[in-house]
Amino acid sequence: MNILSADIGGTNSRFAYFKFDSQKNLTMIDAIDFKTTDVKSFPELLEHLKQSRFQLKFEECDTAVFGVAGPVKNNVYCNPPNIPWDIDVSNSFSELGLRQCILINDFVAQAYACRTSAVASAISIQKGNADPAGTIAVIGAGTGLGCCALFPIQETRFIAIPSEGGHASFSFMGKEEKQYEQFVIDKTKQQYCETGTIVSGIGLAMLHEFLTGECLTPDQVALTFHPESKTLKWFSRFYGRVCRNYALTAYASGGLYITGGIAAKNQVLITDSNFLSEFHLSYTFGGFLASIPVFLNHNESSGLYGAAFYGVI
Repeated sequence: MNILSADIGGTNSRFAYFKFDSQKNLTMIDAIDFKTTDVKSFPELLEHLKQSRFQLKFEECDTAVFGVAGPVKNNVYCNPPNIPWDIDVSNSFSELGLRQCILINDFVAQAYACRTSAVASAISIQKGNADPAGTIAVIGAGTGLGCCALFPIQETRFIAIPSEGGHASFSFMGKEEKQYEQFVIDKTKQQYCETGTIVSGIGLAMLHEFLTGECLTPDQVALTFHPESKTLKWFSRFYGRVCRNYALTAYASGGLYITGGIAAKNQVLITDSNFLSEFHLSYTFGGFLASIPVFLNHNESSGLYGAAFYGVI
């Protein structure tokens, strides 16, 4: 079975060719990336893929599953909040030679990736004791913040519960953080600070500007990190807070996986002591939070694996 999978984000769009064999092995054969902002529509993006050196020809594809950063309607439509065009696969793009197209939320794909080899090299942040029948929570920051939960429905089967928690309000604590909250509101002209505004690439840049006065890109900010970096400590604390809140919301007794480009490229944000200190901070469920496994999934292809996995379940 030939599967075309995709991870369509606000910054990058990644495509991969997977084979699923009779032994139920899912193997990536080829992959290619494009800049999402370089095209003006989703059909144009697919046309770029079709004309590229990508090994899988559309007419040889049995199914295509596209993970996209936004809420998906009926597996065929999405108007992503961080992409300037919408995606509609209701006609399966038959004019391009594709037989079947399915849309899923990008973090539904990240969640299903936890059932594949994509997480084999995930870094253990906290060992814990996973409940094999417990919910697994997945969260990650990149252009925005995504989250999803894998809920067990049978002994070896899970169903993904999508979420737009990245657009919920972020909780600030203390005088300094409240000052930063006002800084962000003034800068973004938003009525409140969304979680995905604070814990994301743009959030990292704004935090550094607030703390140092320097206007840098997220990548440039990462180059300034050192053990006493205030930006590092604050952002690590913020990341720990959103992970704690989602682990509690999902009751993630099966474990928590942190994914996304921010942590994959800057693992110190998760390994810094401020992350776990904040993650454990709960007056009623601190013991629970200290008991669940926490992993950093630094495989930036995991969304592709999860989308392909969705195509065969």
